Amino acid sequence: MKDPETSVLFAGVDGRVDAELPAWYRATKTADTVESEADVVTFAEAVRTLPRAAPTTVAYHDPFDDVWVETERFNALVEPCRLAEGNAAEQDPLFAIPTDSYTVINPVDVYGPLGDLLTDTTLDDTALGEAVFGEIRQYRGGGEVHMDVMFDGLSVELPGRDEPIALGVTSGYDFFGGHAVYVEGFAQDTACSNSMRALTDRVTVKHVGDVADFEAWWEQLLAQLELVTNDLYDFIVDAQDIALDLTDVPFDLAEFYTLLEFPDYLAERAAGDARAEAADPFHVDMWTLHSGATYALTHFFSGKEGAALDAYTRTANDILFNPEATLDRVERTYAEQARAAADEEGSEAAGPQALAQVERASADVRAKAETFEARETLLRERFQDAAE
Repeated sequence: MKDPETSVLFAGVDGRVDAELPAWYRATKTADTVESEADVVTFAEAVRTLPRAAPTTVAYHDPFDDVWVETERFNALVEPCRLAEGNAAEQDPLFAIPTDSYTVINPVDVYGPLGDLLTDTTLDDTALGEAVFGEIRQYRGGGEVHMDVMFDGLSVELPGRDEPIALGVTSGYDFFGGHAVYVEGFAQDTACSNSMRALTDRVTVKHVGDVADFEAWWEQLLAQLELVTNDLYDFIVDAQDIALDLTDVPFDLAEFYTLLEFPDYLAERAAGDARAEAADPFHVDMWTLHSGATYALTHFFSGKEGAALDAYTRTANDILFNPEATLDRVERTYAEQARAAADEEGSEAAGPQALAQVERASADVRAKAETFEARETLLRERFQDAAE
């Protein structure tokens, strides 16, 4: 993923608590990001320092009379501190010029109520105000912001391993009309720092009309986190029991990912990680295949946060949450590519034996498909139902 223009790490909700970054999380960050505890701020401080937007009047130039004409149909969204600095400002104060129906929602409007709520909230015996930590990333002069908010102690503990999977949310917004304020489930594997994004459907508040009651909004969302933790545990344990036998299919591990439309550079990285983590490199379970995909996306994706990353994330999550659909997609894509290759070369398509091999790989998954589908629907709707 492309580096943000600005990245801030935070620990603890505000100055009233004594909190530090978890050791595993600190280890994932380079010296350029955090050299000492002095480089880590509280959540409240990180939110307060984010650029904000304010509307101001827009005018257009009339070249015939050589005058500027103000219009009430649009407003300029500007960063007021930069505007006050005038020519001394290091960055352009203008974010965008939306219509007059656009409602400004500033970071303190959204995340101030969250900070207040964290101070008094306990989940699964975890005091969230003390446990909260994460990262806030800024793009496009601070007009686009994404953040990972996690809670030390709120995690999935898997059988047979010491490193838990930390749970939380990803949230963000922009002032350009591209991202409404959003929240979705998020997790990070403490063993390898792989980010598991979009665990739930995205819940949004648009920059239109009345601004939401964000305190009630966050209260409902946080109440779902413990349930998301339980759901994720069940998915991982079941996915560990479903394996792809690479000795019985006509493609290798990297091709498995390219058949899911990962680009070659990501497919190779995903295959390498899955192969290294698998107990048997020729018999790889769906959890390990998913982990390989998230490893590639977390550490080697060459784009920025946005639509392309979201699409690959959905594909990676399907490996874990919907293995039947994943193997159906692999089977379908393999057959299409075999037919296309045969048409181009003027030869017969891949024989029935090769296609039968791909079909057999799905047999074990289909027996469990109903359980996965019902559980995925519940997980996806966790935040959606709470927000409504």
